[in-house]
Parts: sequence; C-alpha cells; structure tokens
Amino acid sequence: MGSRSTASLKNMFIYMMIAVFFVAHISTSRAQGADIDADIEKHRKGELIIKASPGAQIEVEQLSHEFWFGAAISNSMVSGSMAENDVKQYKEKFLENFNSAVTENAVKWAGMEPEKGNVNYAIVDGILEWTEKNGIPLRGHNLFWGIERFVQPWVKALDDDALAKTLQDRAETVTARYRGRFAEYDLNNEMVHGNYYEDRLGPEITKKMAEWAHNGDPDAKLFLNDYNILTGKSLPGYMTQIRSLLNQGVPIAGIGVQGHSHGETFDREQLRKALDSLALFGLPIRVTEFNMPGQNSRFYREKILEMTAEEAALNASELVEFYRLCFAHPAVEGILMWGFWEGANWIPVSSLYKKDWSPTPAAEAYQNLIFKEWWTKASGKADSDGEYTVPAFYGKYKVTVNGQSREVELPKSKGKVAVDFGK
Repeated sequence: MGSRSTASLKNMFIYMMIAVFFVAHISTSRAQGADIDADIEKHRKGELIIKASPGAQIEVEQLSHEFWFGAAISNSMVSGSMAENDVKQYKEKFLENFNSAVTENAVKWAGMEPEKGNVNYAIVDGILEWTEKNGIPLRGHNLFWGIERFVQPWVKALDDDALAKTLQDRAETVTARYRGRFAEYDLNNEMVHGNYYEDRLGPEITKKMAEWAHNGDPDAKLFLNDYNILTGKSLPGYMTQIRSLLNQGVPIAGIGVQGHSHGETFDREQLRKALDSLALFGLPIRVTEFNMPGQNSRFYREKILEMTAEEAALNASELVEFYRLCFAHPAVEGILMWGFWEGANWIPVSSLYKKDWSPTPAAEAYQNLIFKEWWTKASGKADSDGEYTVPAFYGKYKVTVNGQSREVELPKSKGKVAVDFGK
C-alpha cells in the first residue's frame, strides 16, 4: 500500500508538472502571438485617408501587397517540358497566390551557357515576357555561383586572365541584355559555403563582379544570398562576410536568406535572432528560397512523398508561423517559396498543390493568412469634415466614392497617403 501510494503521489506530481508546463507554454505562445500581431500592425500598416464630401459612401478594397509574397518559377513553365494543361494551371495558380517571382534555374550560368559561347536566353526571355505581362517583379537567380561543383568544366579550364575576362563578359552581357527588367539579382550565390572565383582570382573579385554588372545596368540591385543563415549555423560567417564586402565598397542592395535549411519545424528564437542580427546592416532582407518542410526534414532525407492528415495539418501551421514571424519583422521585405506545385518542386511535400492540382492544407492556411487575415477591406461614410481614414496594409488599393473609383498606392516609405475625391 505504501509503495503504491508513493507511486501515485509521484505520478500525480508528474501530471501536475506537465499541466503547469503546458499552461505556461500556451500562455507564452499567446503572449508571443500578441507581440507578433502588434509588430505586424506597427510595421505593415499605414493610413489611407480619403477626402470627399461629408457623408459620402466610401469603399476600400485591397488589390495587392507591397510586401513580396512570391515563388520560384520553374524552367518547365516555358520550356515545353510541362504538359499544356499543367502550364495553364501553373500560371493561373501562380497569379492567384503570388505577387513576385524568382527564376529557379533559368539565369544560372551553368544552365544558360553549359558550353562556351553556346548561350541559351530563350527560357529567361520566356519567363520575363510572362512576368512583365502580369506585372510580377522578378529576381534573377543568379549571375554567378561559386560553389565549385556548379562551375562549368570549360570555365575551370580557363587561365586566370581568361577567367576574369569571361566573368566580366558574363556580368556585362546579362545585365545589359535585361537592363531594367529584373527587379534584382543574386550576385554570387552562397559565397559563405564556397567561392571558386575568389580562390582563383583573389578576394577583390566580388567587387569587380558588381562593377561589371553595373557596367551593363547601372541600376541593377545586387543581393547576397546564402543558406543555413536562419538556422544560425552560418550566421556568424555571413555577418563577417557582409561587413567585409561593405567595407570594400561592394554595392550590396540587399541580403538574401534561404529558408529551407530547417526540418519539419523551425527554431522561432533563432529565426528572430538571425533577422535582428542582419537588420543591423540597414539593408532590406528577403527570404529567397522557402520550403516547409525543409531539406533537413525526414520528408526530404527519406524522399517521403505523402503526409498523413496530422502531418499535413502541422506543416500548414508551421508555414503560417514562419510567415508571421517574417512579416512582423520590419527589415524583411519578402518571402519567396522555392516551388509551389508538387510536379515542379524539389521537396514535393512542401507544395501548396498536389500533382493533380488539388490544394493541400498548406494552401488553405497560406491563402487565409495572406488574403483574409492580412487583407484590408473597409467601407463607411466620410465624417463631417469629409474624411474617412482606414488603417491599411501597405500595397495597392481600389478606392470608390459614390461609385467613382481610383487606384491608390500606399507605400511603406510614406506611411500614409491622402486621396482627394473632391478634386
């Protein structure tokens, strides 16, 4: 009896401790959620002020976000390797979900020029034609990629002088051909993890690459881009590299951080720490390549192509939390998925759509977040002074006053915009 009673007391104590833990965890999660919501209100909303006659009926409808909610575009969309019906669905679903894009493989040098002088511009041209037609800003990923295994054999065979000249030709030719058409470029991809060109030509090569790119397009915005930054593993090295490049005078326009190095979940505090650290440079940050689950998940490692209902629900929840933390951070200006359809995604289960185009739970969660929770729609009447003010997410709006409509931009750079329907 005594031993059983002692065991029962021990078990009761354990259960009480577990209950206390979960209550504390829930309370902490709620508190953090409230903080995130407050930061989103603070950093992602401004004021839209409509001036009209007193009592005028006013409707405000958001058309798009300024913040980049984007995705990578597969070569297969324009190469002819995707079935016609899938191309149609791919384009439709892209426009339904995203307002920005990045080339998945089209701009990579090894794909554009696998053999010296044999340059294929067709895929890039095709993607740009479609994004421009639909008003989608496009990132060029990437001008250079110095990880040695991704450098073409013919490039490695060049002597140092010829290599430098070839790098110059590549930078100037691409940026001149597409002058003003790419919103930004990744200059030299993943330099923290390898830089064949620096190993061959010295530490000043990155600045020369940037100068050559600006020879072709003086207004080209050149980003850095690397992985394992948001997990913290490569953050110190990235910070050191950015400082060094800025001290050299390299014209860095922004910081790219890949978002697929985590597993089935991600470390919230480490994500915040990484973003806070990088924000010290005063440069815009984009999450350039996002998958949930990521490449360190068992789904990727074991090539698991199906999720259980419980796994899919958890995945959708994790995706939402990642987006919320990034959207709440004032330095982050966009998140781009690295694939959204199972038929063209390197981590198939991270897709919003299955191969047959049926939506996953992640698609519903994503759409509810972007197009419902983070979407401004309001109506009312102008006050006695003829004003109607709406707290609104930064972006583009359709404002209608007594049946008369105008499109209005509310940019973060201004904070508030007034539109006068009395004029």
